[in-house]
Amino acid sequence: MREFPLLPPVELQDVLLLVFDNFQLLDASGPLEVFAVVNDRLTAAGLPPRYRLRLISQQGGEVRASAGVVLLTEPLPPVAQLARATLLVAGGFGVMQALAGGQLAAWLRQAAAQLARCCSVCTGAFLLGQAGLLDGRMAVTHWRYVELLQRSFTGVKVCADALFIRGGNCYSSAGVTAGIDLCLALVEEDCGQAVALAVAKDLVLPLRRSGGQRQFSAELLAQAGPAGGLAQSLKQWLQPRLHQRLDNEAMAAGLSLSVRTLHRRCREELQITPGHYLQQLRLETACRQLEQGARSLKRVAEQCGFASLYNLRRCFNQHLGVTPDEYRQRFCRS
Repeated sequence: MREFPLLPPVELQDVLLLVFDNFQLLDASGPLEVFAVVNDRLTAAGLPPRYRLRLISQQGGEVRASAGVVLLTEPLPPVAQLARATLLVAGGFGVMQALAGGQLAAWLRQAAAQLARCCSVCTGAFLLGQAGLLDGRMAVTHWRYVELLQRSFTGVKVCADALFIRGGNCYSSAGVTAGIDLCLALVEEDCGQAVALAVAKDLVLPLRRSGGQRQFSAELLAQAGPAGGLAQSLKQWLQPRLHQRLDNEAMAAGLSLSVRTLHRRCREELQITPGHYLQQLRLETACRQLEQGARSLKRVAEQCGFASLYNLRRCFNQHLGVTPDEYRQRFCRS
């Protein structure tokens, strides 16, 4: 086993993870395990631990995760005790109930002035948003809830694709396992790249994943809009013709509409132009073919209407942040 990079002894740093009833277990266990690995390896080398891990909740006591596991928590500590601490807020189905009444948000608002770092995992960003900690800052959450976060807190600059993002001393991460990516970055801030890399290897993870969370969401690839209406008609007409050269005139004629009417209705019903919808549908179809094990990228490019392998790669990099080859390796079902 390779030697873990040794660190000089430092004052014990508190890492608190805030949970609530019906939180997502991996939102808590994954991030905490990153810091625990640092402690374990330092202790094995005869050195004192770097982090003091604490699980907290509004009332303290038993808190049940959505997976059914019950964890024992401490009550919220006085904010005066939070100097230099890192706080992570878990997400999960119970977050909307946790928002009710605003007590947690009020505590977070006071705590933020003392904390070294205030972080959210997944939908925990909604609690930071309610506390006003994300106002004027970039933030991210799970791809399913990106639009809801933006509608709920209009002062937040929501980034749909990042795995995690920093705004001042506030950090937010995308869904579930992205909390682990965030905590690896926090360990790198505290202990350096060599330690973070060693922790990632212990957890059998890359130190940095390529691409963002958009690659995991078909719904972020093709915003089909509500069932029926223009979206369904346009998709049905386009699907068997994706390999052809298509423009606004051809799409409008196929639906017996004027170009102006097609453009207006796409804007009203889909919030994008006809050309953008066509590109998203082509990308969605290419992703599906790669997931099903398509071997020839050139053939995928031709069948989906990209005309060349260069255009296919450019579209994947632009919209997903990964190459077609990388996408196939990660999501191929065969």
